[in-house]
Amino acid sequence: MTGPLAFRSITLAVLASFAVAACKPAPKDNRSDTARAFPKADRPISKLGGNSFSTERDRDDRNEANTVMDLAAVKPGASVADIGAGEGYYTVRLAERVGAKGRVLAQDIDGDALRRLGSRVEKDRLDNVSIKPGSPDDPRLPERSFDRVFMVHMYHEVTEPYAFAWRVWPSLKPGGRVVVVDVDRSTDQHGIPPALLICEMEAVGFRLDEFHRKPEIAGYYAQFVAAPTRPEPGSIRPCRLKPAKSADAQGR
Repeated sequence: MTGPLAFRSITLAVLASFAVAACKPAPKDNRSDTARAFPKADRPISKLGGNSFSTERDRDDRNEANTVMDLAAVKPGASVADIGAGEGYYTVRLAERVGAKGRVLAQDIDGDALRRLGSRVEKDRLDNVSIKPGSPDDPRLPERSFDRVFMVHMYHEVTEPYAFAWRVWPSLKPGGRVVVVDVDRSTDQHGIPPALLICEMEAVGFRLDEFHRKPEIAGYYAQFVAAPTRPEPGSIRPCRLKPAKSADAQGR
């Protein structure tokens, strides 16, 4: 077929192909839909599973858990959340500290670790411990439920820190605290500089309450309180740690 009719058919086919292309959704990154209202972290994220510190015996020998729980003023009868609980180093020690009248919620995104923790809890008959899976951008904590929320040597692995921490905010009881224990080094080396952690937590509605460096915890202890309000997700701006000046630059 030739002539105007053939040209019109070709033109319609070309236009149709453009229409189909225009209707195709733009390629997505790997962020979940529930995180898209929040900014991405303007920094590297540590890979999961690389923050193995030492055996539980070694950690007990340097009095790690007791040091952290003492700093956090964890008392009998308290309600606490252990986020990123793993196989339960802190979970079982928190359970002993809060006692029969207290409650511990252990949360993680690693199903295998939670199953091993479940076996441990059952074996040790820890009736005051509950286990719950979370997601990379939401710890799924019940609102106004916790005196303390612990994130020990895991914050640097959270892939959506702004969404995640923003969703921790409503889980605190009045007077509740969020405790972060981490290492002062780059976020791609299984740590986070304190200034960057504080900036990110403040960006989503927290305020630094206490800060300590302790050899017993192989890093630092940062404790946060909830500000009176938290910002809307769209108003949160990502933090960026300024690179340290070299000695030559400082001398100029």
